[in-house]
This record gives sequence, C-alpha cells and structure tokens, in this order.
Amino acid sequence: MTETAAGAGHCLPIHSETDLVRARQHVRQTAARLGFGLVDQTKLVTAASELARNTLVHGGGGEMRAEPLENSRTKGLRLVFADEGPGIADPHRALRDGYTSGGGLGMGLGGARRLVHAFELDSTPGRGTRVTVVSWVGTAPWPRGGV
Repeated sequence: MTETAAGAGHCLPIHSETDLVRARQHVRQTAARLGFGLVDQTKLVTAASELARNTLVHGGGGEMRAEPLENSRTKGLRLVFADEGPGIADPHRALRDGYTSGGGLGMGLGGARRLVHAFELDSTPGRGTRVTVVSWVGTAPWPRGGV
C-alpha cells in the first residue's frame, strides 16, 4: 500500500506550554478535516500530546510537522516530532511501560506507540530525537507484540 502526501505539511514550533496547546489543536483540527472519528481523533491527539511534551521537556524544544496522507483506501496523518536535545541512550528500554527519565508515569512513548498505526523512534545520544507516527482513518491500530 503506497502512501502519498495529500497536501502541504504544516510545521509548528514546540518551545512552550502554549505551543503544546497549539500542536494538540492543530492535530485535532487536521484529523477532523481528514475524516477521523471522535475516538480516533482523541487517540491521535493523546499520542501527539505525549510526544510534543517529550519534545519540550526532554528535548529542550523542537518542532512538530503534520502531513496529511492518502493511499488507495483511505486518508491518514503523519506527525514528526524532532528536537536537538540529549537524545535517548536506550530507545528500546524507553519504549517499555514504567520507564521514565523524569517524574512521569513512564507511559509516554509506549503509550503513544499503541495509539497509532506506525511508530518510528530515531534517537542518538547528544544529537537529538525524531519520532514519526502515522494513523489512518477508519482502521484500528495494529497489535504489536513485545517492545
């Protein structure tokens, strides 16, 4: 199934709490415009909220890029969160529930991964982190085994 960009992407800075609110609003509005139902909008906004907060808190700020997608069956949305922070020393461990590098519950990355169809984490210590997620309209996230 080949996906193509269905329109111009939109890049938002993430440098403050206000930017987190703007990012969530943008994801919700874009998802609604693409035809995501309310439950799927909420899942995507929840994942985006976790990833945007990680970008701000752990990455020292960065950006979110939102890109509408299309394939032969449906529409979707790709979100890319990027920062130039300290990176993640052990990405595999960071995806496990209960792991936290701060004072949180340790549900952020693993929880976000469960709420979307595709999840890619690219992080290098000292060089930053890039998380890319994709969700499609009208399809449930695929089950994943393990981490």
